[in-house]
Amino acid sequence: MDNKKFLEQMECTGIVPVIKLENTDDAVNLAKALYDGGIHCAEVTFRAAGADKVISQMVQAYPDMLVGAGTVLTVEQCDKAIEAGAKFCVAPGLNPTVVKHCLDKGIPFTPGVANGSQIEQAMELGLDFVKFFPAEQAGGLAYIKAIAAPYSSMKFMPTGGINENNLNTYLAFKKIVCCGGSWIVPDALVKAGKWEEITALCRSAVNKMLGFSVAHVGINCENEDEAKATTADFAKLFGWEQKVGNSSVFAGSFVECMKKPYKGAKGHIAVATNSVRRAVYQLEHMGVAIDMSTAKYDADGRITFAYLQDEFSGFAVHLVEKK
Repeated sequence: MDNKKFLEQMECTGIVPVIKLENTDDAVNLAKALYDGGIHCAEVTFRAAGADKVISQMVQAYPDMLVGAGTVLTVEQCDKAIEAGAKFCVAPGLNPTVVKHCLDKGIPFTPGVANGSQIEQAMELGLDFVKFFPAEQAGGLAYIKAIAAPYSSMKFMPTGGINENNLNTYLAFKKIVCCGGSWIVPDALVKAGKWEEITALCRSAVNKMLGFSVAHVGINCENEDEAKATTADFAKLFGWEQKVGNSSVFAGSFVECMKKPYKGAKGHIAVATNSVRRAVYQLEHMGVAIDMSTAKYDADGRITFAYLQDEFSGFAVHLVEKK
């Protein structure tokens, strides 16, 4: 897989579940549980026997799922993973021999690092993406920010101690592509075959990662005078400040009156999210069409705004990145 495409999919997914599956017969059921919950990626660790069989079954059942191998410590494990169809390999440490072997085979390799010397070793091997492990125990986000400063091109996947409660704190740092973790695939639920509960954990984690909330409601007015009059009424009733802009007038932060009709028969609803890029990825997997002609981007080329194609009872809906 092309490294750029690999990083894009890892970033869009945001969460990489670390899977230790002892019963290979459960592979497809677990892949379905993850996929249905919005997690389209998996790191299947070689800490359990039969990891290559698990990878093979997952890849065959869900070809568009980004299934990789974890705890790849030897060249032999690397070959097994690739033969099974793994799209990437991960290790807890950095073994140059294994990294080179995997890269020579055309498969992205993400070694584990915990200090500057290891980051520089990774750079020497031509890598720009590493696993920071064990994340919380090695100093957490504060340490990653400090150690990342001299290495402007390096990106990270923290793993170890990451959970639903601290996930967004990590993902808010732009040098972090995604986070690895096992909290959405607890051993007890896997062994008990409680796939629906795993799906629910995945969906909860995805929803919390995206952090959807209503930012404001837009009202289509016929002209600027109507927009000003409507927002003046809101300001008078609720004490909200009236703010006149180029194309609309706001009453506080919650009501936007358009100076002339725009998208939506009645107006629009702005939905804020922690990441428009990840939101678009998730919504498109749910079959929702995005009007990319309306997209806006930041200085780094990341999408920060876009309308959904369809209306909801006469209201258009657009995504906007939280600041």
